[in-house]
Amino acid sequence: MAQVDVDMLRVFTAELELCKVKAGESVAVLSAGTAKGEIAQTFMIAAQKLGAAVFHVNIPDLATANAAGVVGRSPLAGNRRAVEALKSANMVIDLLGMLFSAEQLELQAAGVRILLVVEPLHILKQMFPTVEHRRRVEAAEKLLKKARELRVTSAAGTDVRYRLQQYPVMTQYGYTDTPGRWDHWPSAFLFTNGNDGEVDGTVVLAPGDILCAFKRYVQEPVTLTIERGFITRIDGKGMDAALIRDYMESFRDPRAYAISHIGWGMHERATWYHMLATQRLQEERIMNALSFYGNVLFSTGPNTELGGTNDTACHLDIPLRNCNLFLDGEQILDTGKIAVPELRAAGWQ
Repeated sequence: MAQVDVDMLRVFTAELELCKVKAGESVAVLSAGTAKGEIAQTFMIAAQKLGAAVFHVNIPDLATANAAGVVGRSPLAGNRRAVEALKSANMVIDLLGMLFSAEQLELQAAGVRILLVVEPLHILKQMFPTVEHRRRVEAAEKLLKKARELRVTSAAGTDVRYRLQQYPVMTQYGYTDTPGRWDHWPSAFLFTNGNDGEVDGTVVLAPGDILCAFKRYVQEPVTLTIERGFITRIDGKGMDAALIRDYMESFRDPRAYAISHIGWGMHERATWYHMLATQRLQEERIMNALSFYGNVLFSTGPNTELGGTNDTACHLDIPLRNCNLFLDGEQILDTGKIAVPELRAAGWQ
């Protein structure tokens, strides 16, 4: 057996304890090809330490599964034996990325709790979840669940309204202990979708906002005109507008222009400037960007994650800075600061 990284084992064991892995349960680790072999092995050892029965489902690697902005196309598609094996587990550690896929939804419907883990160890440690993250995210969930309208504005010119109630609210706080629940370690945010055909207004991407699919900060303003739940115009003279236009057009799918989820970030240890500060960007994903405190998480493309029917492969997450967010007129974010005391991290606004 290869030598185990003691620090990694400690961190993974603590995470599985938050997920309430215990004796009598079964835990499956899902990976692809030769990637993440040490991580898979360490997760299995950690689960076994907690008394669980463990097994590993390893399938051939398909590079397109995790291509930038391409979602819902899992390498598990058509592999019924692998899917059935995973359905027999109480919990699946997903190291390849099933998000938005039919296979993930099938596992969740069978009561399997799923934890997606694709960030490297230093990010998992930096943003390690706490019970307090869960408390604050679930407090925000109560507010979002009862709202009928969400509005986002900004000094840059954003003014967009989402009519709500058709879709549920999804929370992410970095661990899962509930049957059928999916989460992503690390994270701390929540979101919902606007009602079909009931998102209208303008979103202005300002310098410093993040195009997650490209791991790129916006350099020049881009104006998105939204009518009845779809982007109808993409205006801007710079590189960012050209990237968005050409990328979305490349899918040859009108559903790529649909407005997807909307929410806000709540992790006080995530940083918006992360992509410029790190020297390890190639091995890192985007969880700092999605989770950083007070961002408005604006998204386009698929909505199957929340029970919708749009399964387009084109998905853009675009965290916005310095925005105001209102639920039925109550201010939740004030220029990128959390305005509701019970939602704030200790020592933060």
